[in-house]
Amino acid sequence: MTDKVIVYTTCGKAEDAEKLAHRLIEGRLAACVNVLPGVRSYYRWKGTIENDTELLLIIKTARGLVDSLRQEMEKLHPYELPEMIVAPIIDGSPNYLAWLEQEVSAEGPAPV
Repeated sequence: MTDKVIVYTTCGKAEDAEKLAHRLIEGRLAACVNVLPGVRSYYRWKGTIENDTELLLIIKTARGLVDSLRQEMEKLHPYELPEMIVAPIIDGSPNYLAWLEQEVSAEGPAPV
């Protein structure tokens, strides 16, 4: 088991997804954010069954940054109730996990 996690959220507009992804990476709250367009979401909201086309954001980060990431998402996300699902990364490529750690650390990447 690693201390790395994947956080899932959705946005309705590409501009919102791009802004959120950029800010999370810029603030070192995420190492990588994948944005997948064309997700169809069905859900109940305020008593009505809704469905929308959304963009799925897959955010790779460290477990210790989840609270800070949540606070940033609550400030930036346009939804009244943004989705935030956190799933553990049990294992993975050691080189990728080391890169992920480097990108979310306060020091940033080592000079090359």
